[in-house]
Amino acid sequence: MQAKSQEQLSVTDAEVILERLPERIRLALIARAAEIEYPIEAVIEMAIASFLDTEALGFADCKPGRGQ
Repeated sequence: MQAKSQEQLSVTDAEVILERLPERIRLALIARAAEIEYPIEAVIEMAIASFLDTEALGFADCKPGRGQ
């Protein structure tokens, strides 16, 4: 059986990622999600995408190396 590709992180995926991050990073992501009233999975996605591409809003916009 082939796994279905997703355009966005699921809530379950976000929880798995958060469990494995250092506490200070996990707490900062959770605080940021609360501050901007976004779901945690969207905030994690934006954080990773902005690391890869400073001009990206999320994975769909990400073109690694473009923002450097």
